[in-house]
Amino acid sequence: MKEPKDGRKAGSGPGGGSPVYGLGFVGAVAWNWQQANTPRDRALAVLKSMVWPAFLVYAAFRALEGAAVNKR
Repeated sequence: MKEPKDGRKAGSGPGGGSPVYGLGFVGAVAWNWQQANTPRDRALAVLKSMVWPAFLVYAAFRALEGAAVNKR
């Protein structure tokens, strides 16, 4: 596989999503941590914070589904 003339490795992208996800993770941990009372809840808060985009997308699809049903 040849490297492009500008010196970048083939297949490398801009990678701008990682800092955004990292900031979102920190914010989600802070939010979920405040809601937790026990050590078990705190462990679940960290786990939930790792997959917060999945919860966000799920809620968005549910809202879109509801909007589509109401238009019929």
